[in-house]
Amino acid sequence: MPKFYCDYCDTYLTHDSPSVRKTHCSGRKHKENVKDYYQKWMEEQAQSLIDKTTAAFQQGKIPPTPFPGGPPPGMLPTPPMGGPPMMPMMGPPPHGMMPGGPGMRPPMGAPMPMMPGPPHMMRPPRPMMMPVRPGTHAV
Repeated sequence: MPKFYCDYCDTYLTHDSPSVRKTHCSGRKHKENVKDYYQKWMEEQAQSLIDKTTAAFQQGKIPPTPFPGGPPPGMLPTPPMGGPPMMPMMGPPPHGMMPGGPGMRPPMGAPMPMMPGPPHMMRPPRPMMMPVRPGTHAV
């Protein structure tokens, strides 16, 4: 009976039967070898793409910036990571402003400020759920 060779593990299985192959392929070492093989392949593909892009840039086929002459209208350049230094706020934020700036949540435990807007845009309050002890029924 011919032996089965596993390319990922670089080894021969002593017997070639479906159950032996299934056992081998479900093993930890085999799965690790398959993962390593494809990880290495992906790294090689990425490096190849980087090399091609670098060569094209050095030959002048790619401009130094994606937008020659600056960003297109409406797009602002991104600020540095730290951003400008913030001035400490004295007192509560103005009505309708969330502490921390737009898109940021208030700290845990802080009350949620009411957001201005038409009443039809606001969600109705959620009913409060009362805990129910085991063996009793909620009414």
